[in-house]
Amino acid sequence: MRRVVVTGMGAVTPVGNHVEEMWESLIHGKNGIGEITRFDSSKMRVHIAGEVKDFDPLQYFEKSDLRKNDLFTLYAVAASEQAVRDSGIQEKIEPERFGIYMGSGIGGISTTLDNYEKLLQDKHVSPYMIPSMIVNMAAGVISIRFNAKGPCVPIVTACTTSTHTIGEAFHCIRGGYADAIIAGGSEAAVNTLTVSGFSSIKALSTNPDPQTACRPFDKNRDGFVLGEGAGVVILEEYEHAKARGAKIYGEVLGYANTSDAYHITAPSPDAEGITRCIRLAVQEADVQIGKNTYINAHGTSTLLNDKIETLAFKQAFGEETAHQIKISSTKSMMGHLLGATGAVEAIICLKALNTGIVPPTIGLTKADPECDLDYTPDKAAHIEIQTAVSTNMGFGGHNGCIVFGKAEEA
Repeated sequence: MRRVVVTGMGAVTPVGNHVEEMWESLIHGKNGIGEITRFDSSKMRVHIAGEVKDFDPLQYFEKSDLRKNDLFTLYAVAASEQAVRDSGIQEKIEPERFGIYMGSGIGGISTTLDNYEKLLQDKHVSPYMIPSMIVNMAAGVISIRFNAKGPCVPIVTACTTSTHTIGEAFHCIRGGYADAIIAGGSEAAVNTLTVSGFSSIKALSTNPDPQTACRPFDKNRDGFVLGEGAGVVILEEYEHAKARGAKIYGEVLGYANTSDAYHITAPSPDAEGITRCIRLAVQEADVQIGKNTYINAHGTSTLLNDKIETLAFKQAFGEETAHQIKISSTKSMMGHLLGATGAVEAIICLKALNTGIVPPTIGLTKADPECDLDYTPDKAAHIEIQTAVSTNMGFGGHNGCIVFGKAEEA
């Protein structure tokens, strides 16, 4: 069975526009959530979001290209450019063996909204509207940019999207269909329509305080905070990476993808789907879970997700073992990046694996009795990490779990 490792990483997030800046912010508990600046939210119930700050697309694009691409594509290309440079893989792989697995939960919704408003005002609709709004376009643009002619697959599974892109890319390489894949996800949906839509189903926090609005596993949590950004990793077959002397951040050991088959927005109350997903991923990874494990939880700060996820950890690992594991939700500092969240959190798992630092869950001051595991409140922790696990759950009942480990010599 072919081994798959991570040789490059890139990120654009509310707490930093590259991986190291993001990581330094997270381990020091820096909060990237703040007042919405993209539009006037004064007449809305929700006034805060995790917006990307000081992003300069001209570092990655010509000015003439900006009007041809939605912001979610700009974020995706920026994170991909960072990851490809970090890996040093360009020109060191056959184009036909180089793939793209890049997803988004919503895609170019801001482009759609902007052009619909133009239509209502009898103004010209952009000829770039369709290629900008469709969800597969980030994958297409990245494929063109890096001459990647292998498998090119956009995945759309809501909040589990980029967990699935990384996991399915892992299986693709392991199965021999590619030697390296740019995998990740991107989202840029902080606009009036998206915020109003999530607000109408009472999914978003109405807490106006950016410091406490997103507080996963806290008794007083009241919903998630919408975020944006992109996360990308370079997955590569181990022998291919070793032969070219690539640095290796970690190895993908296991992955699973399951469905609750229960409800369009709510997780199954018995946590069966996510429990089974975690068990399958750990079984494929063939690792021991315990005190040397870090879990980056989905941890959205919604009433249902956090208690269901806690139950899943207990069911998947056993009550005693679950209480030994260091867990955190970095959404507490960035908000929920929807289709980008799995990839960003995979990068966080890899950084934790390499540094031995567990980033905190900030804002967690009064634990929900139903969320009684070690969620690393407020301050980062230092432990010896052998295995890092990322879990995500999405509308539609989608579940995803990836297990990472240190790449041991064969």
